Order: sequence, then C-alpha cells, then structure tokens
Amino acid sequence: MDSISSRYEIPRTAEFLRGRAYTRVALQFPDELLRDAAPVSRALRRELGGGGTKLFVMADTAYNSCCVDEVGASAIDAQCVVHYGHSCMSPTSNLPAFFVFGKAPLDVSACCRSLLDCSRESNKPILVLCGLEYAHALDDLKGAAAELCKSYSCNYEIQYADVLCSEMSPSSSPTAEEQCPQSNESTHNDDLPVQNDDLGNFVNSCCNVVGSMRKYNLGGLTWSISIDEKIDDYLLYWIGEDNSAFANVALTFNKCDIVRYDTVANQLSRDVSHLMKILRRRYYLVEKAKDANIIGILVGTLGVAGYLDIIEQMKNLIKAAGKKSYTLVMGRPNSAKLANFPECEVFVYVSCAQTALLDSKEFLAPVITPFEAVLAFSRGREWTGEYLLDFKDLITSEKPEVASRSEEARFSFIKGGYVEDDFPQENEEHPETSLALAELTEKALSVRNQNNDAVLYQGGAKSAIDYLKARSYRGLTGEYEVAPDTVLVGRTGRAAGYSDEKTKQ
Repeated sequence: MDSISSRYEIPRTAEFLRGRAYTRVALQFPDELLRDAAPVSRALRRELGGGGTKLFVMADTAYNSCCVDEVGASAIDAQCVVHYGHSCMSPTSNLPAFFVFGKAPLDVSACCRSLLDCSRESNKPILVLCGLEYAHALDDLKGAAAELCKSYSCNYEIQYADVLCSEMSPSSSPTAEEQCPQSNESTHNDDLPVQNDDLGNFVNSCCNVVGSMRKYNLGGLTWSISIDEKIDDYLLYWIGEDNSAFANVALTFNKCDIVRYDTVANQLSRDVSHLMKILRRRYYLVEKAKDANIIGILVGTLGVAGYLDIIEQMKNLIKAAGKKSYTLVMGRPNSAKLANFPECEVFVYVSCAQTALLDSKEFLAPVITPFEAVLAFSRGREWTGEYLLDFKDLITSEKPEVASRSEEARFSFIKGGYVEDDFPQENEEHPETSLALAELTEKALSVRNQNNDAVLYQGGAKSAIDYLKARSYRGLTGEYEVAPDTVLVGRTGRAAGYSDEKTKQ
C-alpha cells in the first residue's frame, strides 16, 4: 500500500481535492494502469477520511487516454478529473484537472554517465527532455551530473526542462505565467494551477519571446534559452520511450540533433530515421490532399480547448479552396468506420498533438493533420520544413482568402500534370435548410451521370450527392420498375428459438 501511495501521490491528490472542496471526482486510468484502479481509489478514500467525497473510476475513454475525458466525466456530473499516467497536457474546456504522471524507474547513475559521454562527444549545448513519468528523477539526475562533472573537473553546458505544472483549470485568471511559473527547485509545480484562457495564449506558439529569453513549451515541458541562441544549435537528449511524446518533440524540432536514452535497456539510441520517414510520408499525404475534392473533418476530441475553433477554421479553409467538407464525430477512428464514407478522398483529424499522427496505411483514404490541411488547401503556400502537431498553434481569427478562378493551374505531383481547381462561384448561395437540402438531393439524383467510373474511382465527384447518384445501389427506396408479386411473411420469435422451429427436449 505504501508503494501505491507513493507512486500515485495519494497525499498530494487528497490535499488538492480537500482544498477545493470537490465532492464528485472522476479518476481516469489508462488501460495499462487499470489494474491499480481499485487500490488507488481505496487509498484515496481512506486519505480523504470520508467527508462526502464520491470517487468514480473511468476507463475506456471516448477518445484518447492521454487527454482528459470530459465527456465521460460530465456523464457522472464530476466537478474535477484526476488523470493518471501519460498525458499530453492539452488544456481542458470545462472541467479542472489534476495530473498524476506516475514514477517510472530510472537508473540515475547509468543515465548520468550516458549524458556526460554524450556531452563529451558533442560540441553543442545539451537540452535534457523527458517523458513526464520520469520528471520525478530529474533533480537526482541534476545532482549526480554536477557531482560527476566536479570530480572530473569538467564543465559541460547542460540545461534541463521543467514540468509546466500538474493542475489545470478552465476558469480565467491574471496570467498563466503567474499561475504556473518555472520552478528552480523542483520539476513539479505541485500547487500551481494552469488557467485555461491564458494557457491558450501561453502555448499559442511553442516558442514565445519573454524579455531577453526565448521560452518554449511542448507536451507539458517548459524551458528557456537566450534570445541570441537558436534551438537548432542544441542537442536534444530525450529520456524515455519511443512513444508519441518523443515523436512530437522529434518532428517539431526536426532540424535539431536528437538522441534518446532507452530507460529499459539503459543505453543511448541515436537512430531517429523512422521519424524522418514519417515526415517524408506526411509530405506525400499533403500533395495527395491537394487533389481531393471531398474532405471529411474527423472530430478526435470533445475536451481539448479550442477544438471548435479549429473545426470552424478548417471548414472555412476548405470552402475557400473550392472543396466540400463534412464533419464526422465517431469516437476513435478506424478503417471500418471510415469505410462508411467512401466519398471522402481525405480526412482531416482534429485531435491532441500526441495522437494527431494517425497511421492511415490500412485506410481507404489518407488522414492528415490540421497543419497539413493548411499546407494543402492554402494556394501558393510551401513547406519550409517546420512541422506543427498542436492545432492551437494554427488558430487564427483571420478568414482565409477565397481563391480566384483567374489563378493559374497548379502542378499535381500525384497526377503528374497540371490541374485546374474548381472554385466556388461568386455570390453563390447555398441554403442550409433541410428542405433545400432535400430538393438539391432530389434534383441531383434525377440527373443521370454519363461517366460513373470517373466519379467513383477517379475523384470526379464534387460532393457526396454527386458520389451517391453515380452509385448503382442507393439504399432502400420505394421506387420499383416492377412491383413484387407476393409479400412473404418473415419469422417470428427470438433468434434463440423461432416460433416455427421445434424446441429441443
């Protein structure tokens, strides 16, 4: 029980809940920690000492386990969510959250020796980043590295990132920097909540200039460098697994030299070529998305702050590019679900930064991120090598310019030739009432398509209606060229035993 109390920070969690007088609390566990849900809830209830606080265990989240499941918490009228395990630290929309990252084991001495060997071999300053589950060991690592440098009379330039904080609140406050300053004594800012409104300003870009310092924030980690320095001049030293958090860092700072300390094998890995292959594939998907006419917007979160803004921005961007968009809410997407929408030639996945890279190799249509959608649907914009996974970096109040029909044809790398995009007519009005939609559908279905293959298989459809009218099967309708002769009566009863079946004795 002592290990449970220490690993899941039961006293600190109880202090947080008592201080804010929460009476209905949701405990969110990922699948790999669900086995500890019962002992953790018992220990927390014992630490709270009653007091009328009700605890609810949440599992099998509606979307991604790294995000706070506000949908599930709202179903039980929770006032707060305690999130356990790995987290993307995405700002919440409605509920306050308390994060317990856990304490994964780390061989500090072996990691320290590897860090100093890396410093000795490189002529660049080193920035130490880590998975949030290893943040508890950073203070010990700092001390061990300082002692080892002192014993060998060496002076290496090593900087350590801090955890931004472990509490979030969606209410407004003076400044996020005041609520969650960078700590010099501990990697945990235990009593410092992040307020959501200002957090959005604070992380609106992963880099902000504050005075003479350049302040970075990514995946719950924060660090600062001099304004005269560039992040590309640093060697990034990652402590942790090769997971989505590491991919977020490696792709965002793809111009930096990056090494990873494997905490399981206790050895250094310098091979990040698989992530660079991902980057090259993403560029291919951007080129493929440029030729798409029908775009599906996948809603991959209902809790991350700003998701409605980016969805609306994607709609305006797609419309300005002369394309048709449809918004789809389906929980966690998979190939079977997306196969129900064959008319969509590409999907834009609105999700948190650490789950935005959805592997779509088995899907019928590629899935891209909002950043890639901006590259694909903004005419004349080129990829400079920068890469953003957090959609909050893209949110803007400016509406995209509507492309003109007078623009020159563009070269398609997928089709191998010049193509002309179809842009919306000026002053074109599309009534959005259900009656107008029904009339438009009926009119479209009454016109016979002379080249259905081009519509179904060569991307000739401009909307879902065009795709539907080209299909030979359009669902069950009451229109028959030849009426059926007779009507057959089906079976009655249950599948376990219909009325006309003999019962077994």
